[in-house]
Amino acid sequence: MITGELKSHVDRLWDAFWSGGISNPIEVIEQITYLLFLKRLDDAQIAAERRAARTGKPLERPVFPEGADRFGRSYQDLRWSVFKNFDKSEMFKVFSESVFPFLRDELTRKADGSDSSYSHHMRDARFTITKDHLLQKAVDLIDEIPMDDRDTKGDLYEYMLSKIASAGTNGQFRTPRHIIKLLVDMRAPKPLEAICDPAAGTAGFLVAAGEYLRENNPDLLFDPAQRAFFNNEQFHGFDFDSTMLRIGAMNLLLHGVENPVIENRDSLADLHSVDVDKYDLILANPPFAGSLDYENTSKELLKVVKTKKTELLFLALFLRLLKPGGRAAVIVPDGVLFGSSKAHKDLRREIVEGQQLEAVVKLPSGVFKPYAGVSTAVLFFTRTDSGGTEDVWFYDVGSDGFSLDDKRTPLESSDLPEVLERWRAVRGEFGEERTTAERARARTERSFVVPKAEIAENGYDLSINRYKEIEYDEVEHRAPADIIADLEKLDREIADGLAELKGLLA
Repeated sequence: MITGELKSHVDRLWDAFWSGGISNPIEVIEQITYLLFLKRLDDAQIAAERRAARTGKPLERPVFPEGADRFGRSYQDLRWSVFKNFDKSEMFKVFSESVFPFLRDELTRKADGSDSSYSHHMRDARFTITKDHLLQKAVDLIDEIPMDDRDTKGDLYEYMLSKIASAGTNGQFRTPRHIIKLLVDMRAPKPLEAICDPAAGTAGFLVAAGEYLRENNPDLLFDPAQRAFFNNEQFHGFDFDSTMLRIGAMNLLLHGVENPVIENRDSLADLHSVDVDKYDLILANPPFAGSLDYENTSKELLKVVKTKKTELLFLALFLRLLKPGGRAAVIVPDGVLFGSSKAHKDLRREIVEGQQLEAVVKLPSGVFKPYAGVSTAVLFFTRTDSGGTEDVWFYDVGSDGFSLDDKRTPLESSDLPEVLERWRAVRGEFGEERTTAERARARTERSFVVPKAEIAENGYDLSINRYKEIEYDEVEHRAPADIIADLEKLDREIADGLAELKGLLA
């Protein structure tokens, strides 16, 4: 959790860009990302130089070598610790002529000399700071922010991402971090599990999964095999927005993931055979953009479900990407739960009958404001290819801890801790007695269990209102004659009062 002082630093930085003519939140974050990355490169080399000095060994593969670039500028001048002390005109010249091309074209490589995942996403990056005083102020403000602690770096970046206050294109909008945390906690990622978000955006789900793994596995990064897997193979994210890829990659980097697999890919069009049956866990909030043309959709997905609806195609994609035994927690629009088209019904039937549907968690309709007011739910399922659904656990979330208007004001209470506790109880984590009690809850409560047979009888309808029972309080109404008598009495009192008033005025 970042302090008010650090938030103030970020706010001042944000205001500097705004007053400097860069007001698009995505563009602001993108430009700050470049500066943060450059600072990190220099910090990494300073640490490596200190190690080399202690051990007496030469520095291997320095990011900033001796010599000069193609413009004749010393590589040492491109280091944050050096150029931050230049005057604003010299700093701007060095940055625009040498630093940014270096950052984009000769970005840090992995130890074996091959490209890191970050270098791929920086190659089409654009430097849009056009005023030397803005660059100098941004450098000065970033230099004041303590960036040594991983938690601080990650929280600062998340705070910047929270300033994105408008929906993206193609139905994209940022998933609230407390909702992401709930899904990750409920799915409980494990070491050496390959985790994928095929609509990664700013990589919020992958970041939260990484934080969960660190917090619940204290020895994770002390085991060489687990550490290598965590940094290079555990986290996979796809998106077709190059700006989001850069932001998502930096988000993971600042949260301590050295080289995640972040790829520029249209997940619905480019289903790579190498990714089929590959992932242990999928966490996603895919865009709900409406319809795609058949010719722009993977033929493999169309074999699973014949539809143009992106939300259904993404569900089909998740089933293809998961390994047998792989788990998913994915956000879907309400229409997926009760849509009456053949594609809707076929896909729900497949998840219930062919796989194992475990839970449906209904979210409040305002949870994505101010981006969108769409009503959504979370589907929790496991790919089995052999069925396994016996019953489905439902939870109707009334409050996520924030008001459901555009302001999203924090509230004192939230249902989310109870969602996690009841989920763990119904899955047997608190003992058989608690599990039995949880499964026996009446359908008038927030959570309850519905047998698969009943779901099948209802055409695989998964909307919670189909199964929830509402208790009505008995209200006693007064007899109409008594109400009329009271009204007549009031009329007489009013008439008497008017008569008295007239008498006084006569």
